[in-house]
Amino acid sequence: MRVYVPLTLSGLAEAYRTGELEAGPFAAYAVTHALREWYVSDDIEELEYAALSRAALASLRLVAVDPGAVRRRVVVAVDVPDRAAAVDPDRGLDPAALGEVRVSQAVPLAKVAAVHVDAPDAEKDVTAAAEALGAADMGDDDAQFVVDGAEDHELLWFARQEIPILVGQGE
Repeated sequence: MRVYVPLTLSGLAEAYRTGELEAGPFAAYAVTHALREWYVSDDIEELEYAALSRAALASLRLVAVDPGAVRRRVVVAVDVPDRAAAVDPDRGLDPAALGEVRVSQAVPLAKVAAVHVDAPDAEKDVTAAAEALGAADMGDDDAQFVVDGAEDHELLWFARQEIPILVGQGE
């Protein structure tokens, strides 16, 4: 199963240092039954993009709570065994948890399929979105518009081999 793990650039740097994404269990996003019903599509590429987008929002939440984080969203795509990712039955009906799964085991960095990261020119909008996130969660339409502004930036695709460059450890 392909899962999308939300991180920050410092979280990605830590994964590079340790050689694994997380020790487990940890939250990730995938094409779940609830996500399929919500998105109403049978196109697997569209569904995977929806799961990636959910992970990008979770990454924005990580950026928002870490004042020292670089203001760029990071999502790591990785394939895990189906049995290693499960929907939390307590959160299955929560609209905020659509596509969310719990990955039960550590994921070696060598298993990463791709890394998706905002371009540097997105930092201004991601900063504004991180600051507006709390108000958007409370139903403020203007704040939601600001949060949506970050979503207007497409995440760039990077191969696993480019992680050292992304975290400042490569040439």
